[in-house]
Amino acid sequence: MGASSKVSILVVFLLFGFSVAKEILVGGKTDAWKIPSSQSDSLNQWAERSRFQVGDYLVWKYDGGKDSVLEVSREDYVNCSVSKPIKEYSDGTTKVELDRPGAFYFISGAKGHCEKGQKLVVVVLSPRGGGRYTGVTSPAPAPAPSAAEFEGPAIAPTSSATALHGGIVMALGVVAVWGFSM
Repeated sequence: MGASSKVSILVVFLLFGFSVAKEILVGGKTDAWKIPSSQSDSLNQWAERSRFQVGDYLVWKYDGGKDSVLEVSREDYVNCSVSKPIKEYSDGTTKVELDRPGAFYFISGAKGHCEKGQKLVVVVLSPRGGGRYTGVTSPAPAPAPSAAEFEGPAIAPTSSATALHGGIVMALGVVAVWGFSM
């Protein structure tokens, strides 16, 4: 194998290191889709500490006979309105692709659960600069909603260091294997 072929393969491995989609279990555990016992137990607290990128999947595990997951508009999220969901899931193992940057709003379809805090806002970072995730793009700054109106996650500062580190580690592993096979 020639040097230019090795470089081409190395570039492909580096690019894959930047674009790995993840399946993310909502709340980090199987029984997280429930009425929170306290504000600190809110799924939005979990979402604030998490990173979501275009192409990731959210996975809910719950009793489909007793509950459901509704993807709703921001207004329906704030008002806990279950009447016109964007999408409705009740299979007990729901998997939703985060297919665009921006906010996704989810509420429980069980009567009274949303009003008691069983809801989730996920902010998906927008890809910019060839694989770097630098934040949600907005044409103009909007006024911040009041805490009473919106209890969504804050957008955390971003860094491509994790993706870069993964790509570099993968590339070094490929180079090491090539070195031993020569």
